[in-house]
Amino acid sequence: MGNFSFKSSGKTQEQQLIETLQVSATPIGIKTPLRLNYGEGTEILVTYNNLVDSVKDNLRNLLQTNWGERLGLYDFGANLRPLMSEFVSTENFDGKAIDRISGAVTRWMPYVSLENYVSTSDRTDNKNLAHINITVTYSIPVLNLTNQQLEISLYAM
Repeated sequence: MGNFSFKSSGKTQEQQLIETLQVSATPIGIKTPLRLNYGEGTEILVTYNNLVDSVKDNLRNLLQTNWGERLGLYDFGANLRPLMSEFVSTENFDGKAIDRISGAVTRWMPYVSLENYVSTSDRTDNKNLAHINITVTYSIPVLNLTNQQLEISLYAM
């Protein structure tokens, strides 16, 4: 048998550090809209490696999805489009939108805490088409994140 020193058997600390940094992080979720991953890595689609970005994308999808659009989960989503079709005659649009958003987040993403809601209406481009921007401020207490913002756009005739 021989006597060996570990200092001369393998890679230097610099080589080990470089190899460690080159290893990609485990993907957390798929970015939407779906895109093919033409870069490095083994994933077919572009993915998130950051939990904060993944939660924001999931919240955006929840708010923009209407009932019946998700296969197998009929009541998934905030169901805001029916409110948009009634926007001209609905005086309490914001109240109903807040109720729907709050209900969807409570049911499907209970780890998100909603903090603020702001909506603005814009009819400057076309008087027959209402463009509503909804900005939701939220926090994720589990991750100690506060004051995260998400803006979605809705259109109504």
